[in-house]
Amino acid sequence: MSSRPYYYSDALTTRPDEGKPRSIGRRLIARLPLERLLSEDESPQMRRVLTAFDLTMIGIGATIGVGIFVLTGRAAALYAGPAIIISLLIAAVASLTAAFSYSELASMIPTAGSAYTYTYAALGEFLAWTIGWVMILEYLVGAATVAVGWSYYLSVFFRDAFGYRMSPATTNAPLVWSYNNFYVLEGAYVNIPALLIVLILTGLLVFGIRATATFNSVFVVIKVIVILVFIFGAIQWVSKENYQPFFPPRQDGMYGVAGIFKGAQVVFFAYIGFDTVSTSAQECKNPQRDLPIGICLSLLICTALYIGVTAVLLGLRPFGELNTRAPLSGALAIHDNSRWLRVLVEVGAFASLTSVLLVKLMGQPRIFYAMSKDGLMPRVFSRIHPRFKTPHIATIVSGTICAIAAAFLPIELLGDLTSVGTLLAFFLVNLSVPVLRYSHPNAHRGFRVPLGPFIIPFLGAIIAMLLIILSDQLIGIRLAAWIVIGWVIYAIFGYRHSHLNNPHRIKE
Repeated sequence: MSSRPYYYSDALTTRPDEGKPRSIGRRLIARLPLERLLSEDESPQMRRVLTAFDLTMIGIGATIGVGIFVLTGRAAALYAGPAIIISLLIAAVASLTAAFSYSELASMIPTAGSAYTYTYAALGEFLAWTIGWVMILEYLVGAATVAVGWSYYLSVFFRDAFGYRMSPATTNAPLVWSYNNFYVLEGAYVNIPALLIVLILTGLLVFGIRATATFNSVFVVIKVIVILVFIFGAIQWVSKENYQPFFPPRQDGMYGVAGIFKGAQVVFFAYIGFDTVSTSAQECKNPQRDLPIGICLSLLICTALYIGVTAVLLGLRPFGELNTRAPLSGALAIHDNSRWLRVLVEVGAFASLTSVLLVKLMGQPRIFYAMSKDGLMPRVFSRIHPRFKTPHIATIVSGTICAIAAAFLPIELLGDLTSVGTLLAFFLVNLSVPVLRYSHPNAHRGFRVPLGPFIIPFLGAIIAMLLIILSDQLIGIRLAAWIVIGWVIYAIFGYRHSHLNNPHRIKE
């Protein structure tokens, strides 16, 4: 280890033999020393209570959302037919490339911050700020979007289970975004269920990671049980004829080999969530061993459940009829004596959204915390509650913003940005692996990407970039606008307060 102080950087000051533009450029690419990151790991402020089981539950909780109940059915109907099972396997392999890279970096740098911290250590401050800023949007908007979906499924559950219809005035936001325009929804004032669930879970997160992990595990167990009950309960209605043809011939731009890969692109987003495990690094008992286990095991379990649900769903109803808002319930509805199973599926969707929302609300303040500790965000966000040992202020602020957004704003405007933001994080994390293998070849790694530092990370980076390029152009424009706003904030605050480049600002 170097004897330099942890905030040392070659870009600290303007050198006599260089101009200011060159000095600025050097500061933008200054990398966070590994010594500092490891020193944070040795003297954590948060409680280290999470085990490999807890991390696996967090990964499953963040990954299996309403997508398993909706996305696979729609992708089968529109793109791949029964061959959507192959699409799921392709998407799983693509996700595994990112999971391997996250696992190596998390075991090497077991601190909060996830992709932001890994990028800071490998690629420099400017790119780290950029991905950190994108992750803020990813978690906040993602959580608000899930809260709105949670409110919808709560209404559906009360309708189907008890015959009670909740008032649209208090279960919808007053503003809607549709066809690239804002509209006022007549008779809607506030989405109260979405507001309340975000505030309740935010309060839970303030009170400690142990209670949060237990709560998440309960809901993960509920949704896994529901998924298994669906698989084994609905198999009695499966018809072999519905799997024919397994590879539908290409027609009208749908199906065929191209349809399989288009389906893989669509269902890939159902696998996003395992990366959230790495934001809990400073709360793990044994992060270098348990983080890779939690990341990879949660992805494998989710893959098995996705394939099981999809295989049964395809046998219940012709695949062309699965493009509905609730494919599982719709497929069950055409069979006698299936009402109890439909209600159970809604309970599963409800539990799924609860755990996804909780984990997203947990990840956001830890990004704030990591950026604040580096001076790129106001110092208040890195404060730890003296009793609960959680980043309470960051949790309360992010939870409040999310609650307001879910209750009043048209989340559809930014909802799709969450997936593209995650892909950008995957791209940078994959690039960070070979860079850190070169710059820190002897650093301890609890896990190493198989086949060396180039094949899998470069493959993962290419896949992530291709999916970004194939995304809707309007989504790219919105993401670019958000990034530019972040660059302005960085120029005004982050650049001037960075501990790496302005060590005099660190309180001794």
